[in-house]
Amino acid sequence: MQPIRRLAFVINEQKTGAPELAQLLMATAREAGVEIDHTARFPLPDGFLKGADACCVIGGDGTLLGVVGAAAREQVPVIGVNRGSLGFLTTFSAEEARAHFAGLLTGAYRIATRALLDCSTGPGQHDLALNDVVIKDEVNSRLVRLEVVAGDELVADYHCDGLIFTTPTGSTAYNLSAGGPLIHPTAEVIAMTPVCPHTLSNRSIIFRSDIKLRVYNRTASSRLLVAMDGQRNLAFCQGSLVEISVSPLKLALVQRDDYSHFAVLRTKLQWSGGAASAEG
Repeated sequence: MQPIRRLAFVINEQKTGAPELAQLLMATAREAGVEIDHTARFPLPDGFLKGADACCVIGGDGTLLGVVGAAAREQVPVIGVNRGSLGFLTTFSAEEARAHFAGLLTGAYRIATRALLDCSTGPGQHDLALNDVVIKDEVNSRLVRLEVVAGDELVADYHCDGLIFTTPTGSTAYNLSAGGPLIHPTAEVIAMTPVCPHTLSNRSIIFRSDIKLRVYNRTASSRLLVAMDGQRNLAFCQGSLVEISVSPLKLALVQRDDYSHFAVLRTKLQWSGGAASAEG
């Protein structure tokens, strides 16, 4: 890959060890002659990523999710360094970052492109999500009634606590906790998982990536919430429409050349099977 000559750092200073690690990695970049900029502000300052060859995010998955929109629009690859807990998106541990950062700067990495969901609740109410779009009652206290249409075909009228629409990347997040499927990140699909459905036969549905989904609020006298990646909220009322589709924009994630998706799953989800037993 191309060497990195201009690098933007986004640092979550609330994460233990993040400021110190950032200082070390920035010093490594300076020694390599890389032009750097850095911020600890959220949301990102306007235009912060413009012209950067890459963005190094030091924090947890939530920190990385906060830069998704800007990185996708500017087509800036993201290096995620985990100083949080689970870290599915921030694929470099602090130790891996220290060991491999100089190599990354010279181009020793690969790019994985990840699909984004485009969600609209009306004119001017629009956002992107890397993990998921969740629709639920605004105060989270009762069942909602949601009518889902895929293309021109009615899917179902759901009575549930909410609906999760997830990308393959986000399948390891809320979707997994709600009993939804794990999906390989390169699969071109959207998954929909009902949360605590009133009808127990309601289960996850996998849609092809070119489908346009429409969700109507059929809940009487209710204002619903649309949560984007668990961070940014849109709202809509009875009779209103939510439209969800795969965005033409993609997020570029920087990974090591030897990155293995299933190795990450085995580690993060504490699966008992490992490489040795698979060969066995």
